Amino acid sequence: MITDYLALDIETTGLSPEKNRVIEIGAVKYAKDKEVEKFSCLIKIFQPLPPKITELTGITDGMLSGGCDEKTAITEFLQFAQDTPILLGHNISFDFSFIKVAASRYGLTFERQALDTLMFAKKLHPEFESRALSALCAYYGIVQEHAHRAVDDAVCAHRLYLALRREFPDYNGFVAQQLSYRQKKQEPMTARQKKYLCDLLNHHGMEYTKEMDFLTKSDASRMIDQLIFTKGRLQS
Repeated sequence: MITDYLALDIETTGLSPEKNRVIEIGAVKYAKDKEVEKFSCLIKIFQPLPPKITELTGITDGMLSGGCDEKTAITEFLQFAQDTPILLGHNISFDFSFIKVAASRYGLTFERQALDTLMFAKKLHPEFESRALSALCAYYGIVQEHAHRAVDDAVCAHRLYLALRREFPDYNGFVAQQLSYRQKKQEPMTARQKKYLCDLLNHHGMEYTKEMDFLTKSDASRMIDQLIFTKGRLQS
């Protein structure tokens, strides 16, 4: 039985690892099923949060403005996770794909095996209409104080794993599987986009920061569109 792992959960701006960004990482190390250490980080992004994400998570633009830049957040998380080869989470492949893509933007790698409580629940509770983390927590009496906040959901996934093991002690499927994600090619921001973005920011009294050098072509396009929509175009 695997009892040493890193419970992981993230919050994002959407569902695509290439088009959307991580806004919060929460992780908890467990050894022999006991909590050892926590990691929690909010991450700045270069566009306003979609209202539906704020409604779902409670995370606001103001909260993110005080967070880390993405490179710092990802680097520090990978350092935190370096001695834990096994992840645990609910639909953990989603979290893994976002971290892997974000790491690749800075020339970093992220490969892991994982325990997926969603996969276990599908096999052990085929009768359930919903196997969302909230539904399973309600079934097992696991209190979710702050649903859709990363550390809290990581802890809930851990507690769900323990609950499933208690209810199904003879199940031999509690094993880690290798995670994989075929990353879609990301084109870097073009020189033309960078110049226009610099000019647009300067025009509106804003500053181009070094973190923006890591914007992809699609990221830059969305940021430019958002600035034009909220602030206006360059005036000739």
